[in-house]
Amino acid sequence: MSETLSMHPELGREVPIGSIDRELHQLWEEDDARTNASLINLAVYSEEPDALVRNSAAVRELTREHACRAILIGIDREAEEASIRAWITAHCHLSHGQKSVCCEQIAFALTGRATGRLRNTVFAHLNSDLPLILWWQGELSPIFSERFYSLVDRFVFDSSSWKDPLDSFSRILEASETSNRLVVQDLSWTRCYQFRVSVAALFDDPVASESAGAIQSVRIVHHPDHRLTALQLLAWLAVQAGWRDGLELHLADSRRGGNGESFSFESATGQAITATLVPDADGPPLGRLEIEAGEVRIDVVRDPGSSHLLRRLECGGHRSESPAPVDPDGSVELVGEQLSRGGKNSLYRKILPRFLELLSC
Repeated sequence: MSETLSMHPELGREVPIGSIDRELHQLWEEDDARTNASLINLAVYSEEPDALVRNSAAVRELTREHACRAILIGIDREAEEASIRAWITAHCHLSHGQKSVCCEQIAFALTGRATGRLRNTVFAHLNSDLPLILWWQGELSPIFSERFYSLVDRFVFDSSSWKDPLDSFSRILEASETSNRLVVQDLSWTRCYQFRVSVAALFDDPVASESAGAIQSVRIVHHPDHRLTALQLLAWLAVQAGWRDGLELHLADSRRGGNGESFSFESATGQAITATLVPDADGPPLGRLEIEAGEVRIDVVRDPGSSHLLRRLECGGHRSESPAPVDPDGSVELVGEQLSRGGKNSLYRKILPRFLELLSC
């Protein structure tokens, strides 16, 4: 007999902590037409109020393409009362218009001192045969410790929301060095993916390729909330092109203001390069990347509200222009992109030291 305590319209049945496995088994027995599918454990962690309901809706969208066992974790570390509550449900989608393919979800709400039972109580319900991808939302808190991340295979976060990104990134680096299997994926990095692809595609043109060593200036227009995405894009350019620090790199902070911030580099051939980041509160996360190299001018542009990028190359009478896909703006869609691509994210590890140098200027 079920020990269900109550029913939540989004989270499903509230069940006793000690009966979760039995309740899940019963959930699947109730409808033979449904098939349980799971390729990963997807945990979503948040310390924001009401995050469980919001994240359940997010998981419903993600499970349209990514079959998983979803574990939602809602934490209130400041609560005086220690408590743990759990709910179970399934997100179902039609397969070929007939049979439902479903992903099970377990939602946990932990308060007060009960948050110390996160590993032994919550992570005890992972599917042990599948990798754990954890989407951390918000600032890193004391919960992010070796005891926590040692269980994680892929750690997804969004650095754009951090108040002290240098401190948070130092903790991420320490975690990466401690846990060899941990792959880190920053949604700020994902937001510039199509810009990076577009720049690489433009430099496939022989005219642009010949000008790579003569780059004189770079200008990146970004939304103020996504300065870190612009810095990561600049770090990628500097690393891939082999740029050294210019004489004025460390004067960048004094130049920061309403007109943007500037950085100085030097190419392998000694060409001085100035890079400028310009905030635009009315634009998308990334609005424009301009590169000038003598007579060659390269633009990757995303106009506000546009569903695509424009790639442009001009050099004297030579001109080419083509559309390109745009990166999604929403966190759920960006996480979906990360789940689709997978990989060890080695390029991000490669540019991370350079990005942190720029961030600390």
